[in-house]
Amino acid sequence: MAQLSDDCFAFGGPMMSVDEAVGLITARVSAIADRETVALVDADGRVLARDIAAPLPLPPFTNSAVDGYAIRNADLPREVEQAFPLDGRIQAGGLVHAAIKPSHTARIFTGAPMPPGAETVFMQEDVRIDDAGEIVLPPGLKPGANVRPAGEDIPEGHIALRAGQRLRPQHVALAAAFGLSRLDVVRRIRVAVFSTGNELVSPGEKRGAAQLFDSGSAFAPVPDCSRGQNVRRKSLWAVCGAASLLIAACGSSGTSKSGTGSAAPRSSGSTASLFRNRLASGVRPSSRKRTKLLLPHTRQQT
Repeated sequence: MAQLSDDCFAFGGPMMSVDEAVGLITARVSAIADRETVALVDADGRVLARDIAAPLPLPPFTNSAVDGYAIRNADLPREVEQAFPLDGRIQAGGLVHAAIKPSHTARIFTGAPMPPGAETVFMQEDVRIDDAGEIVLPPGLKPGANVRPAGEDIPEGHIALRAGQRLRPQHVALAAAFGLSRLDVVRRIRVAVFSTGNELVSPGEKRGAAQLFDSGSAFAPVPDCSRGQNVRRKSLWAVCGAASLLIAACGSSGTSKSGTGSAAPRSSGSTASLFRNRLASGVRPSSRKRTKLLLPHTRQQT
């Protein structure tokens, strides 16, 4: 369609879609290879750098899933309830030194290790204590009930976390369950945003009557980029030594006057122009600025 002189958003030329912009970027960008080690408290949201195989099974030992009474499968009541004398008390975190005696039951609590020989646990709500102080167990419970075998969740040696996945709280908690206190992660990408234009002024500085505060570089700015070409060149050279990615928003509308020109470092490995990009469906596109991605060839990107 033709450009309407009274509608600055009715651009009739081709517009770059978000998918096209992403494809253009990924075609010129490779993943960061640098690694660093962080504490678990700092691992949420980071990208894991190497596979983690379970150094121990989870759970690490066979334990009771409930508060109740442990018994051997051979002693399970079949048809009618049966009373058993008590043979010991096992708490979570406690050690078990002796096997359970035949025709006996042991008091056990959630998470406590099963005594040798015991294979089933009755929930305490399902039992009663008779006048003689013995534990009366009902019939019908299946063998192995209410027991968590060692390795039931994750066997030892299983690849539990894969390199390349973004860590979330549940992954960090799993690493903690393995006894890990630090994780190898991919170094974060360092992004700098570079805006140019006589109409821009940094927040906090004095704004002229015909100027706008620069909101584009508020989160990762390149300092002193609007105070002359020599200063811009020095700023760009400095940031390219530390940043993985430099995003430059420059130029004015459809003109070729960018403001970067020779200030852009000649050592940049790749440049991707995202001029006239369609940001989102239903959002009016703006062609006020040319957006360029400058990828320093001395750094790997992601």
